[in-house]
Amino acid sequence: MTPDALKEHLKQVKYPGFSRDIVSFGLVKSAALIDGTARVALTITTADPKVPLHLKREVDACLRAIPGVKDTVIDLAVAAPKATPGAGNLGGNAGAPKTIRHAVAIASGKGGVGKSTFAVNLAVAAAAHLAALGRPGRVGLMDCDIYGPSVPLMIGLHGERPEVRGEGESSRLVPLEAHGVKVMSMGFLVDDNTPVVWRGPMIMKTIQQFVQNVDWGPLDLLLVDLPPGTGDAQLSLVQTLPLDGAVLVTTPQPAATQVARKGGLMFQKVNVPLVGVVENMSWFTDPTGARHELFGSGGGQKVADSLGTSLLGQVPLFPDIRSAGDSGAPLVATQPGHPAADHFNQIARELLARLEKKLAAGPSVGG
Repeated sequence: MTPDALKEHLKQVKYPGFSRDIVSFGLVKSAALIDGTARVALTITTADPKVPLHLKREVDACLRAIPGVKDTVIDLAVAAPKATPGAGNLGGNAGAPKTIRHAVAIASGKGGVGKSTFAVNLAVAAAAHLAALGRPGRVGLMDCDIYGPSVPLMIGLHGERPEVRGEGESSRLVPLEAHGVKVMSMGFLVDDNTPVVWRGPMIMKTIQQFVQNVDWGPLDLLLVDLPPGTGDAQLSLVQTLPLDGAVLVTTPQPAATQVARKGGLMFQKVNVPLVGVVENMSWFTDPTGARHELFGSGGGQKVADSLGTSLLGQVPLFPDIRSAGDSGAPLVATQPGHPAADHFNQIARELLARLEKKLAAGPSVGG
């Protein structure tokens, strides 16, 4: 059996917490079958002692299931992460900017829960809060939904293109800005009629460039809007940018909360702390003032409890939130007196307070 054939079999082994296999992650350095003994060399970067043991068991079981394999020899080299304390990592993040004070992923696990709408309004709310404290222009929003970038439309930058500063290897993209938020998105780099049909390595490279080759400048907070799932984008982010934490967005019903919980477990496996859970579309108030819990109730709190974190807040279902996003005028910025704006503002203040508390307790992402 050839080394390539052995690696094909090893594609059955997934990295813990991810849907992607160890071969496509580049963790298998060599594989050979010699006189009935399968010899495999793996190299991983992790701070979790459970991961190497789990992978060794899974690889051993996979190899022994191959006809003709009588024994296995698995060499597993484990390197400690180079990230700052508390940051997740599978493979190093030497190119991460040092001017970002806090970096937080906004994740959902499941699509359709209003994550990007929430991320845009949260970013605008945080920017307004910091501006009131005399720190304007200190919030960034990185849209990592490579296949379906919607942030440019929702924040009012649809059709815009970023400038490039510098030449050659020193060139850097200048993020666009709206409502006090610096923004970078794949939506700025492709037109509406060009679908992004990419494999994992291209996605990983793009996210690395969004972190390393964008002139973010000094930021108090960088929010990263992740696509649904636990795949290439999530892995690339934790490899490239030390995260202070992740915020999970879910709607109340079990179909969303079950997947959100899996997303939370994924972050915990790669040593990214959960800052909290946000329950979106929590209820709807009709014109008579009656409250309707269209998607059930209590789901966000249950997810938070199961993951050992807390509920950051609830956002009711307001049609105005959707219409404001569709028109490129985030509700928090254009309708600050709207009841929904209060919810976003409260969550933004609580998020910033928790991050500052964490900073006081230990090192953070940058200076």
